[in-house]
Amino acid sequence: MNLVENLYQKDKLEQKPTRDGYGEGLVELGQKNPNIIVLCADLTNSTRSNWFKEKFPERFIEVGIAEQNMLGIATGLALQGKIPFISTYSVFSPGLNWCQLRLGAYGQANIKVTGAHAGVSVGADGATHQGLEDIATVRCIPGMTVLAPCDYLETKKATLAAAEMKGPVYLRFAREATPVFTTEKTPFKIGRAEVFRKGGDVTIIACGPTVHEALLAAHQLEEDGLSVGVINNHTIKPIDKETIIEAAKRSGAVVTAEDHQVMGGLGSAVAEVLAKDKPVPIEMIGVQDRWGESGSPEELMKEFHLVAEDIKEAVKKVLRRK
Repeated sequence: MNLVENLYQKDKLEQKPTRDGYGEGLVELGQKNPNIIVLCADLTNSTRSNWFKEKFPERFIEVGIAEQNMLGIATGLALQGKIPFISTYSVFSPGLNWCQLRLGAYGQANIKVTGAHAGVSVGADGATHQGLEDIATVRCIPGMTVLAPCDYLETKKATLAAAEMKGPVYLRFAREATPVFTTEKTPFKIGRAEVFRKGGDVTIIACGPTVHEALLAAHQLEEDGLSVGVINNHTIKPIDKETIIEAAKRSGAVVTAEDHQVMGGLGSAVAEVLAKDKPVPIEMIGVQDRWGESGSPEELMKEFHLVAEDIKEAVKKVLRRK
């Protein structure tokens, strides 16, 4: 599993924003590959793309508040052999430039689109800046790879891996500092879900910051005598059907957890797999068809029922249906 030793002691884990992993990944890529170019829409500090700008100013493009134009420029650069990363908030990209993203993906342009400040943990910025629909809007685009890494280290790995693969990629990450519970040795491969725990009673499939909440819930339920599996499904698309089906066969019940609308997100993607190949009872933790709100990240995670206690209740509910 290769996770930190104090995995279940949340107050003792290092806390770092996943966006830091993106910023560090960009700098490492810039040192290795002269074809890496970073574009930003007036949010360099927030997206950590300023770290790349400081190291490689000649390969950084500030387009201003022009997200549609930014994606058009990136597509042109990609068609000329460059590897462009575009950086802004998820509500603006893909929120404002979905049509340009669709056209770039249609040509299989090698564009890397990042959606920062995704989920309710954006906090006080409120509904206008909390991207809760982005996974749904991008995963329906043919040929798009969609990534939602679970912590700072995995976001860095995902950034590096996105540059290595050909074709359009959407990389989602949050604003708030969250527990760093993976290690340098924790496996990461695009398209492969990682089984963090195996369970015979139920499996929790999660992505992003809810993965650690899922692990906490599983640990607490284990103390109650339940065998609970946890899968880190960092690649929403292409989804790892084999691992999901195997877990459903082993446990016979599934709970999904995500910091995103339940419609069209991870829960929907998992349900599509199971409905076709291994129907089992499923419950979905996520935003339940409502807008975001202002508040502290901790308050909002609880308000939207995205924490370990909520996952535990979903497990108990799905077990009653098993």
